[in-house]
Amino acid sequence: MRKVWVVGGIAVGACLSFIALLVVGTYSAAAGIASGGGGQSVALAKGAVPAIYQPIVQKWGNLCPAINPALLAAQLYQESGWKPDVTSHADARGIAQFIPGTWESHGIDGNGDGKRDIWDPQDAIPSAASYNCELAKYVRNVPGDNTNNMLAAYNAGAYRVIKAGGVPPISETQGYVKTIRTLEKSFARPTTRVAPSQQAAGAIYYAQQKLGTPYLWGGEGTAAQGGRFDCSGLTQAAYQSVGITLPRVANDQYNAGPHPARGELLPGDLVFFSDDLTNSRAIHHVGLYVGGGYMINAPYTGAVIRFDKIDAPDYFGATRVTKDGAAALPTFKPGT
Repeated sequence: MRKVWVVGGIAVGACLSFIALLVVGTYSAAAGIASGGGGQSVALAKGAVPAIYQPIVQKWGNLCPAINPALLAAQLYQESGWKPDVTSHADARGIAQFIPGTWESHGIDGNGDGKRDIWDPQDAIPSAASYNCELAKYVRNVPGDNTNNMLAAYNAGAYRVIKAGGVPPISETQGYVKTIRTLEKSFARPTTRVAPSQQAAGAIYYAQQKLGTPYLWGGEGTAAQGGRFDCSGLTQAAYQSVGITLPRVANDQYNAGPHPARGELLPGDLVFFSDDLTNSRAIHHVGLYVGGGYMINAPYTGAVIRFDKIDAPDYFGATRVTKDGAAALPTFKPGT
């Protein structure tokens, strides 16, 4: 997550005045931005799905009306974090985390090579899509949103959904449905402007107070660390100060909300930099955008937290953090 940065070439004193105006303007900017929208084919956000899997997720995510590529991506990410070789404590296997018995009944030969391989993403991803669509058919006459009912059936079984007349009153199941529908937003390419963050000003204010603090690899700002941070430690602490808990690692923070385009960035957005511009899992650095093409940045050992420009060859994209988006991120490690 470390990267050598070129100093932005702007005086800290001038930047503080500049940022103060931006922070005040964060909420007023919200008034002119529309949210919502829909009715269009769902495309995947840039790099959200590793390039090796993106074509198959885009294709099979359109298998039936109850799913879309972003929702399928959200499930796969939640299940395995895109790791094709993991096994859970319950013996769920592979990128889609199929139990062997379920695989025997529902696994398909997605790549047409004559065999069904639970470990092969080219079979497992199509099988996940196919299984979702089967469940959607089972619960198609249940009142309510068919996709929500499908996800509930995935978690609790179709019988319980049918008996309850919708998502059953089981906290685990209701949480699963909410998690996947929230994560879905972080994998979808926005078709309208992304609604602004109401916590952005507070996160920026926190980070401002850390300007000039020496960088520390692995730093989380603890007293034992002298209040020092690395890049993702700073962004995590900035959002923790406004009640939003982000993961510790930069590439996991990328999925904490929807992804505004470069020309639609607002103060408070997280901006990311990657060794592979087609793969969010290769993200190695994150900063807190403050406007005007600048971020508050904890850059590298020997430097201090400072303002830097975001435009660089390895600029990957941005995330507008939401509380629900951060809360939906997986907190477990597949295979444990």
